[in-house]
Amino acid sequence: MTESVSNYSNEIITPSRNASNIRYAIREVTVLARQLQQAGRRILYLNIGDPNVFDFDIADDAKNAVLWALNNRKCGYAPSEGLPEALQTIERDAAQRLHFRNIVGSYTGNGGSECIDIALTSLLNPGDNVLLPSPTYPIYASILTRLGIEARYYRLDESDGWQPDTAHIESLTDAHTRAIVVINPNNPTGAVYGRDVLMRIIDIANRHNLLIMCDEIYERLVLDDSKKHISMASLSDDACIVTFNGLGKTYLAPGIRIGWAVLTGPKKRMEAYYETICHMLRARLCASHPFQYAIKPCLEGSQSHLPGLLEKLRRRRDLCMSKIAAIPGLSCQAPQGSFYALVRVEGIQNDAEWCKSLLMSKGVVVVPGSGFELYSSDAGYFRIVLLPDENTLAEAFDKIAEFVQETKR
Repeated sequence: MTESVSNYSNEIITPSRNASNIRYAIREVTVLARQLQQAGRRILYLNIGDPNVFDFDIADDAKNAVLWALNNRKCGYAPSEGLPEALQTIERDAAQRLHFRNIVGSYTGNGGSECIDIALTSLLNPGDNVLLPSPTYPIYASILTRLGIEARYYRLDESDGWQPDTAHIESLTDAHTRAIVVINPNNPTGAVYGRDVLMRIIDIANRHNLLIMCDEIYERLVLDDSKKHISMASLSDDACIVTFNGLGKTYLAPGIRIGWAVLTGPKKRMEAYYETICHMLRARLCASHPFQYAIKPCLEGSQSHLPGLLEKLRRRRDLCMSKIAAIPGLSCQAPQGSFYALVRVEGIQNDAEWCKSLLMSKGVVVVPGSGFELYSSDAGYFRIVLLPDENTLAEAFDKIAEFVQETKR
């Protein structure tokens, strides 16, 4: 009989240092908001880019395809790289509509986030660094933190409509830099990048042997007729590029978690990297099988939901810009794409505390600019989503105006 052990250890189970440092401000701000809501407060959520939370429904093409798959026993494991008909559709759409050059391969993931994680994990070694925009979408910084990889932040120039500062990109690049991340259309600023700046980034990447990771999840959601989204993979035969996209935003279905990545560039330069990605894909088994059946009908469908979606977003964008312009101390570069806006608040030093005070005082949830790795000595920032209906947006900005006025007294 085994003797019982009486001297139990009191030491805690220590978590990973890297994982302990991960932050995701977009969702972390909701912790306090939900506590206030449970206490009976009315809360207006302007923090998360989920169309289904508001008055948007999943596109019919996606809905019908998934229902068909579920009803026809398409619930086993899919091929690790992705459903063949889905990958063929993705690559055909990339070549024909987006004019990608030199497609090397593609893969699907459980959301664009998994595709990004696999691409970064398959690339990086200890001592490497990656160039991220400031402000940035937090998933990139979170993954690099978990991997123990240095993130170097290049400026997006607010005075130039949040376009990338390519001179700053050049200055940050050294022998240990492996990749540059470009988010276009941009989250959180809503900027759409011009051809000239994209070509300058490609030139830097080619001269320094960098992989470009281009996040184009909002490429169909360009709000200004005067702007046109340009895919970086359409601009060069020589650049090594991984382009991320998915169904979540354009087809209003973020919860079905289907994203993809397309690799382009010279095959000899990319094939070892792509094979490593495929090893990673096999290790995670597969992306959700039934939901991959939504890819083909969505990409090849009529896109009949898009005009109404874009018109809604334009109206709500214009309402927000009008409200912001009427509040002293607030300003905003009007977003040209995606469904976000980044608002500048003059004269505050700690935008996280400012946003927390706004929530406590007025019940409005926004995300501080510091949550996107944006810091300034003379101003703070907060991001809003353009997705709530006009009445909700108007009420939220009326409360923000009250808060600004009260905190200036």
